[in-house]
Amino acid sequence: MYHSVMDDPLQAASTLGGIVHSTKVFREQMELIARDYNTLTLADVLLFVQGEKEPPTRSVAITFDDGYADNFEVAMPVLDQTGVPAAFYVVVDCVENARLPWPARLRYAFYTTKKSTWAESNGTLWPLKSFEQRDGAFLKACDDCCQLAGARQEQFVSGIERDLDAEFRSAENPMMTWDQLCGLTRRGHILGSHTMTHPNMAYLPDADLQIEFAESKRSLEERLNSPIDHFSYPCPALSPHWRDRTVEASAQAKYRTAVTTNGGPVRRNHNPLCLRRVRPTKDIEGLRWNLECTFLGRSV
Repeated sequence: MYHSVMDDPLQAASTLGGIVHSTKVFREQMELIARDYNTLTLADVLLFVQGEKEPPTRSVAITFDDGYADNFEVAMPVLDQTGVPAAFYVVVDCVENARLPWPARLRYAFYTTKKSTWAESNGTLWPLKSFEQRDGAFLKACDDCCQLAGARQEQFVSGIERDLDAEFRSAENPMMTWDQLCGLTRRGHILGSHTMTHPNMAYLPDADLQIEFAESKRSLEERLNSPIDHFSYPCPALSPHWRDRTVEASAQAKYRTAVTTNGGPVRRNHNPLCLRRVRPTKDIEGLRWNLECTFLGRSV
C-alpha cells in the first residue's frame, strides 16, 4: 500500500507527512519484489479469491492511494522498468480540481500557520504554540472532517484555511491529470476509485455514502472511457474505516474488489470487497520482513 514517491520526501513534510517514499527506496523495493516474489494485478487477485485462478506462491500486488502526480511522473517509470504492475486509486474531486486531499491541506494549515490559536466551531480554543499543540488540533480537525463529504467537507477545510491564514499553493499540479491517468492504463496498470472527496466511509450517512461510491465510479468511467471495477477505502481518521453496510454499498455500486488498510494476507474465498493490505516500510529489509510475516500469517 503506497501513496507517493519523490526524490526528496522532506519536500512534502508539511503536506503529505510520512506517506512519501523516496525514489531510491521505492526502486529498491520494486527490484526486490520483481526478483524474489511474484507480482499480480488486482484482476488476478479477484480471480484468486473467487477460486478461478491459482497464482504462484508468494505473490504480491502493488497499490497506490490518492492519485498524486508523482505516481505517474516518478513511480510509473520505476514500475515499468522493473516489470511490476500496479493499481492506482484516485480521489476524483482532487484530480478534477487539481488540489491535494483534505488531510494534506489541513496538515499544511495547522503546521505552517503563524496564528497562535485555533477556535473550533463550538468555541473551544486550541493553542498552536508548540508542535504537540498543533498536532493535537490537527488530529481533532481530522476527526471532524473525515465524517463530512462533498460541499460540507470543502466548506470545513476552506474555513480552517481562512481562519489560520494558511492555504497551500503550488505552481505545479499536485495530482495526476486525466491524460496521465489514461497513460497509466495504456501501460497496463489498473485504475480504481478512492471516492469523490476522501471521507471515512464508515461514518457517512447513506446519501453521502452512495454519492462517494457511485458518482466516483461514474465520473471515472465517463472521463476515462473504461470500466472502473476496483475501489479503495480511505482511512483519513477515526476507526473503523469500513463496515458491513459499506461493503454492501460497494457491491450495490458494482465494484468487484475493494481494498482496506487492515493488515494481512489475501486468502482464497476472502470477500473481494474488503481485502487486506500490507504497509510498506521505508527500507528494504523492513518490507521483506513485513511480507514474509504476512505470508506466514503473523501480524506486523
